[in-house]
Amino acid sequence: MSRIAVLYDAGQAVLSTFELDEVLQRILTIARDYFHLRNVAILLLDKETQQLCVRSQIGWDANKDKCGVGVHEGLIGASVRQMQPVYARDVSQDSRYICSAQSTRSELAIPLMVRDEVVGVLDCQSDQLDYFDSETTELLTLFSTQASIALQNARLYSLERQRARQLEAINTIAQQTTAVMELEDLLIRVCSVIQCAFQVSHVSLFLREEEDIVMRAHMGSLTPCFAPGARFPVTQEPWAQVVATNGTVIEKDLSAVPDSSRLFKEAFSRLSIPLISFGQTLGALTLHSSERNAFRESELQPLEAVADICASSIQNAHYVDRVKQLAYLDGLTGIFNRRFFERRILEEIERARRCDTGMAVIMADIDQFKNLNDEFGHLLGDEVLRQVSSLFQRQVRKIDVVCRYGGEEFAILLTHTNAQQAVQIAEKLRRLVETWQFPGVPRTITLSAGVASYPHHGKTRDEVIRAADHGLYAAKQAGRNRVCLATAAQAASALQ
Repeated sequence: MSRIAVLYDAGQAVLSTFELDEVLQRILTIARDYFHLRNVAILLLDKETQQLCVRSQIGWDANKDKCGVGVHEGLIGASVRQMQPVYARDVSQDSRYICSAQSTRSELAIPLMVRDEVVGVLDCQSDQLDYFDSETTELLTLFSTQASIALQNARLYSLERQRARQLEAINTIAQQTTAVMELEDLLIRVCSVIQCAFQVSHVSLFLREEEDIVMRAHMGSLTPCFAPGARFPVTQEPWAQVVATNGTVIEKDLSAVPDSSRLFKEAFSRLSIPLISFGQTLGALTLHSSERNAFRESELQPLEAVADICASSIQNAHYVDRVKQLAYLDGLTGIFNRRFFERRILEEIERARRCDTGMAVIMADIDQFKNLNDEFGHLLGDEVLRQVSSLFQRQVRKIDVVCRYGGEEFAILLTHTNAQQAVQIAEKLRRLVETWQFPGVPRTITLSAGVASYPHHGKTRDEVIRAADHGLYAAKQAGRNRVCLATAAQAASALQ
């Protein structure tokens, strides 16, 4: 009776806390001290992988607790399959034995059961042969029943606390994202909040742009294998599967994936959740972990809720961007207006200064446009403006900016471009307009253009624009239908 009384006291001690790690340590300490065990461990069952992973142990050899045990391996796995204790009187004579300590001579594996379900294994090892008699086995089995209840209570408590933290995180993300309307600020904020709330190694946001998917923001502790603003084909995995199915993709082991596809050098597992708004896949929220098997289907619900909030916030930011763009668009031609040009040239000059790269401006003007309006009417003149705008946009890069500066005058911002390259582009546009057949216009339409570059022709917005204007004036004075690069004298005049 005294042994049962001690066992009862031990059970009460185990049931006295809900902290999972504390529960496990108490179980092991009581089992070791009361039953005089050399080595004792608790392995928890991962239902998804069917692996028994060491959560806590006493007495195992170094690094032996790093490996999982499959349910079809060892005495531990046998106890799970049989759902009853499995005993090896002499481990040297039992082929099922997996060595965890060189001193072990006998081993008893007892399944930890909640109702009719195995949640783990209490593994007891002794340095004596045939150490576990029937009474000790019976007492340990009774003890494991109490330990199972304590373990399940601790896991439920831990799960509820985790859910409470996740709900708080979801609420925080909802509050913070709905208050941010600038897309770039929003994406950075989302990555930061998710990385902090869900304790993952790295968080990335990808947005779809035509046939590519572009990394727009990321945050975390891993090392990127890509340049800022990296673009990937939407046909590349896992994006292809995410977009095709509008479903979440879990990659549990990236060790065989090359760095360029893994995205982060230390990443070993990845979770990709589609960002869906009004049935449209905007991109993907991607979480990386430095551990294998870090993401589980059972944990998806809160993360997918976060992805839905992000998608709605991104869609709202897109709407705000569109409204802002309308204020920067020319109503007749659909290209950007002078207001937008004045804003962007400041940004481009600052970028060129910071990165030590060039940028250039082309100021172009349709020759004798007033005569065209007088001869053929304003409706036809408007159509010529629209077609010239369309020609310009199709001929320059996406990173360049075409604006209607006023009337029949256009301004083109060329990034990472020097003066000679800008002259070549302006000449190509001039020839294209000269040879273009404008419907309803029986004569040739031509244009004149002036070119200036930063920093050669000026170091401020006004200096560069004024120099390009001087070049345009020189082209007009020289007989029109030509391109003139601003000269040093014109640049000096711009400076004055």
